[in-house]
Amino acid sequence: MHIEPGIVDGAKMALAYATASVSAGYTLKLAAQDLRQHNAVSLALRTVISAALTFVFFEILPHFPVGVSEVHFILGTTLFLILGAAPAALGLALGLLVQGTFFAPSDLPMYFVNVTTLLMPLFAIDLLARRVIAEKTAYVELKYGEVLKLSLAYQGGVVAWVAFWAIYGHGLGAENLSSVLSFGAAYMLVVLIEPLADLAALAVAKSLRPSGNASIWTARRLYAA
Repeated sequence: MHIEPGIVDGAKMALAYATASVSAGYTLKLAAQDLRQHNAVSLALRTVISAALTFVFFEILPHFPVGVSEVHFILGTTLFLILGAAPAALGLALGLLVQGTFFAPSDLPMYFVNVTTLLMPLFAIDLLARRVIAEKTAYVELKYGEVLKLSLAYQGGVVAWVAFWAIYGHGLGAENLSSVLSFGAAYMLVVLIEPLADLAALAVAKSLRPSGNASIWTARRLYAA
């Protein structure tokens, strides 16, 4: 998703700055938690991988404008499961910044709106995973139903934030609501695809476990409860 420039502007951008600041603070908290289980090199490497993949999601994979935003295949749950919450959050923020700075500068005024829309649902699935996934279950052992719950929560969160920004910026007019509904309906395509991508990524990660080559670029929880 890229919320179109002008959806939120003027004094209303103050809320975007505030929510982005909260997101930054929570990301730092996640990074501190990550460093208790991984070293700094691992965190940095996973963040770079996450940022590179985010750039691919935004700039290279198919994307198309629908209603108030654009539909992108942002595989946030995949980043979370393979790389961990902190690298996923840092990578989403950095990848979005790189994409906007060098390839879509017209999107930069909406950076704080868009980064909030990406990160808040990620924080939600981090909390949800602790409730729906048993403590003794490594992520490589997850089933389709468990992955689907996380994917629905993440993508549903993205749609909810896009809807919020659109209504916050332009109100409850019929045309605006129609654009929001059009975007939400189109985004369900991502919900259908992401759990399959998650399971494919987990299968690859599981196949790499015996080699010992995956430890530095994956989250500890991927292989260990």
